[in-house]
Parts: sequence; C-alpha cells; structure tokens
Amino acid sequence: MDRHGPHRRLTLNHRRMSKKRTTIAGGAAIAVIAAGFTLQNANASEETPQFTAKTLTATAAGKLGSTLGKDLGDATAGSYYDATAKALVVNVVDQQAAERVRQAGGKARLVQNTLADLKSARQTLTADASVPGTSWAVDPVANKVVVTADRTVKGAAWEKLSGVVEKLGAKAELKKTAGEFKPYVAGGDAITGGGSRCSLGFNVVKDGEPYFVTAGHCTESIQSWSDTQGQQIGTTEGSTFPGSDFGLVKYTAEVDHPSEVNLYDGSSQEITRAGDATVGQQVVRSGSTTQVHDGEVTGLDATVNYGNGDIVNGLIQTTVCAEPGDSGGSLFAGDTALGLTSGGSGDCSSGGETFFQPVTAALAEYGAEIG
Repeated sequence: MDRHGPHRRLTLNHRRMSKKRTTIAGGAAIAVIAAGFTLQNANASEETPQFTAKTLTATAAGKLGSTLGKDLGDATAGSYYDATAKALVVNVVDQQAAERVRQAGGKARLVQNTLADLKSARQTLTADASVPGTSWAVDPVANKVVVTADRTVKGAAWEKLSGVVEKLGAKAELKKTAGEFKPYVAGGDAITGGGSRCSLGFNVVKDGEPYFVTAGHCTESIQSWSDTQGQQIGTTEGSTFPGSDFGLVKYTAEVDHPSEVNLYDGSSQEITRAGDATVGQQVVRSGSTTQVHDGEVTGLDATVNYGNGDIVNGLIQTTVCAEPGDSGGSLFAGDTALGLTSGGSGDCSSGGETFFQPVTAALAEYGAEIG
C-alpha cells in the first residue's frame, strides 16, 4: 500500500500515457433514417449537423447528463463527454427523447441497447460469470457492457466467461488485458502501517475534526498510520472492503493537512469540492509510487473481481496507469476530487486499466466533506 503523508500535498509528475478509447466495432448499416438519425447495427449515430450543441466543460456536461438521465429515465442509455467537440452526447432510444436532449443543449445519439438491456447484461454476468481477474462496465460510447479479462483468466475460466459474453450478443464485448487485476498494495516507504504503504487520498473534515480518506483495502487491516519519518499521524476509524473500497483515518498528530494534492514538482493542486466523474473526462492521478499521471474515464459503475472473494462494485474505470503503493491516492480534475485509487492491471511503463472508488460515496458514508 502506498500513501502521501496526510500532512503533505498530493503532487503530480506528469508522465502522460496515451489515451486509448475502446473502438466501437462497426456493423453493416441498416436503412433506418428518421428525423435526422441513422441507426447502425450494434452502433449509433449522432444527430445531423443542423442541431448545435452547447459548448460545455466536462464538469458541466456531467451535471447536464445526470439531469437528463433522471428526466428521460428508460428513454436514455447513458451519456459521455466529447472532449474534441466539448459537448455532451446522450444515448437515446426514441425521437422524443432526442428532441429533449437537443433542447437542453446536448447531442442526441440513437442507440440499439437500452439501459434495461445493459442492466440485464450486467446481472447475467454477475450471476453466471463471476470469475477472478475480470471486470465489466457499461461503455456508453460502444453502447455495450465491456468485459475485460486479465492474464490469469484461461482454460475453463476463459471458456466460461467467453460463453456467457457470446450469449449476450450485441449487448456485451469481451477483451483481454496483459496485466493482472489486483489492489495496488506494496511494502515501502510513505504513509505506512503494518509494514505496508499506501497513498493519502484527500483531506476531509468530519464534525469539525480533520481526517483523510484512502482505500479500504489499505485500512482493512491497518489501525495505526505513520508518516515517512515514522511519526504516528492517524488511526483508522472506518473501513469498507470488499463491496466498496474506502477508509477513513483520523489525524492524531499536529500536522498540516491542507486540502491539496501533491503534484510532485514542488507545486500542488488545491481541492475545493468533490464531484462525479463523466465518461470521456480527462483526469489526473497522484500516488506515492508513480507520482502524477493522467488519462481518460472510460466507464462508470464498474465491477472488478480481484480474486479471493474480493469483488468491488461501483468503480470508475480509466486509462490512467498506477502501480503497487499508489493505493488510496487521489483522482481529480482541476479542483474537483473524483476518486481513490483501488487497483487495476499493468504499470506506468506498459499502461493498463486502473479503477477508482468514487470519493462521493466515501464522503456520504462517513458524513465528511472535502476540507
């Protein structure tokens, strides 16, 4: 496990990895054209050019997407941020919903799979394909549930997984990753406890007292935390893992605890609020092993099976790299806290996927706020 000292700022050493997006498999076009929309087999098309979408930041797009999702209900199938066009794209299943999206300033996209279809696919995977070393999340760009298997999934396990995905047809897609899904934990030198190292996520306030949040797989077995000089700085007061992956530590020493993230270049990023991630959003991660890296959000509400019964739900899936010791470290965009590093595959040389616990869930659980 690894950690920034709670009294230290989270810093980013920018080593940027290529931002890879899942490529939507093309299909033969079906001649269905109505009100400016073209529906393709297993794909979807965006609205015709006569409709101009609002120019939005990723944060504003996320808020608009959330509002439209609640308003449209089953008539929408998720949304994502188009960083090139700086616009919100909303997947819809009928023309009435498309008109509502246009009126709100978004770009409507007619898709094949409804939210109910994708939810059903996730339920099938949970029931029939609970294989260690796998993850799945809804990718609104592909309009599918993307299932990822790490290098440990082979033989009978691979046959089982691929068989379930195949039966789901156009609702799911299976891919392989070269790494191995695991919580990022390592022995080392940073915020330490029990011979392990983690990274501090965000400083928070609860009932007027200073705390910090980090990964639950870090706090699960460690009660007392020390800084890099060996001084005890805090004790664990709450921990959830598996299921979710967050923990709460109360400061017990008089140390500085600014609401900032260490950028590892002598500067820091002030954190003023917590928010929810949006697919397509550019994000940054800071951790004590690999320092600062950035990437893109590729999925939300992801489920990851780390093995040994450690299944975590509701995670943010990204292309940001991380390594053992980065656990608990901060994921953010500008001054907005988004997540806590949970685990993933690969490393910061070869790349891979990394999953993050949404920080809003941790704050809600503990009645805490950024500060």
